[in-house]
Amino acid sequence: MERFLVVGLGNPGSEYEDTRHNIGFKVLEAFAEASGLFFATTRHGWAAEARLKGRSIRLQKPNTFMNLSGKAVRHHLQDLKLSNDRLLIVTDDLALPFGKLRLKPRGSDGGHNGLKSIEAELGTAEYPRLRVGIGSDFRKGGQVDYVLGSWNAEELAGMNPLLERSVQCIQSWILEGVERTMTRFNG
Repeated sequence: MERFLVVGLGNPGSEYEDTRHNIGFKVLEAFAEASGLFFATTRHGWAAEARLKGRSIRLQKPNTFMNLSGKAVRHHLQDLKLSNDRLLIVTDDLALPFGKLRLKPRGSDGGHNGLKSIEAELGTAEYPRLRVGIGSDFRKGGQVDYVLGSWNAEELAGMNPLLERSVQCIQSWILEGVERTMTRFNG
């Protein structure tokens, strides 16, 4: 059976739960809810095991805080004995407008501390990532407050469609691969 690891980046704790930086957690929670799954405590976070057309998927939410996400990712990749092409990181992206998705088979960290940690732990930037646009509607110097801030009313109104598309994108990546999924979702 083919196995996959999908890691949603975020920060643990109720104070971060509904922040833009935790969109990775929200996407995985939407995936689990749509599949009737629940997260259980595991080493370095919370996990749910899913099945999709003969494939096995571990959904992982690290509890290591964003800046140390790589530790959890490396542990679970090794635990599952998977290569990097079976890993998908779901993360927020300031450079994309709210609601826009961008799947890539590899890339730079783009200044994102979670991705920097993963690249440092894995020793490479060669792993797929799904960047979820959170926009950049903040004044100069306000980036930290923005990403750690709560969603506004307009964003909340668009959240369910965004989460549904994100889950569909992950499912497509698992079933059809990165290239076909990029063509479908990177528009």
